[in-house]
Amino acid sequence: MTKKIAVIVTDLVEDVELTSPKEALENNGYEVVLIEKEAGKEITGKKGETFTIDTTIDAVKPENFDGLLIPGGFSPDQLRSDQRFVDFVSYFLENDRPLFAICHGPQIFIQTGLTKGRTMTAYDTVRPDIEYAGATVKDQEVVVDKQLVTSRNPDDLPAFNEKMLEVLHA
Repeated sequence: MTKKIAVIVTDLVEDVELTSPKEALENNGYEVVLIEKEAGKEITGKKGETFTIDTTIDAVKPENFDGLLIPGGFSPDQLRSDQRFVDFVSYFLENDRPLFAICHGPQIFIQTGLTKGRTMTAYDTVRPDIEYAGATVKDQEVVVDKQLVTSRNPDDLPAFNEKMLEVLHA
């Protein structure tokens, strides 16, 4: 049975923070499902790449996925104003399920109220926000806290992808 990874994403995602982990996952046999408010919608990344959304947030349940990827860019900031996406992310944090966020991805964790006691990293302008929300913040290319894997920026993608796959294969 193919393992499935959810990706919550919308317009202005940092293109490579979606394409690089998605490729790593697919090359290792995972089905990657892009989730947004509208199925079939074409979203556009910050660098102009387009991506087709597979399904809607209303049509999926987090327990049906083996992990969740949250790429950065301006996408997470837009999604965190929608409680449906916050609840989806909360499931992975509350149940210690594999969760991978890079760059601005951890921004959505603030809305969950579940950052206290967690250790993570993020883009430099996001780190103070998650620290104020109760997380222990480290300025490292990749930080692993149980099943939570976070990284700072596109330069960290090789380490991020490696740790993501390690957590999924554990």
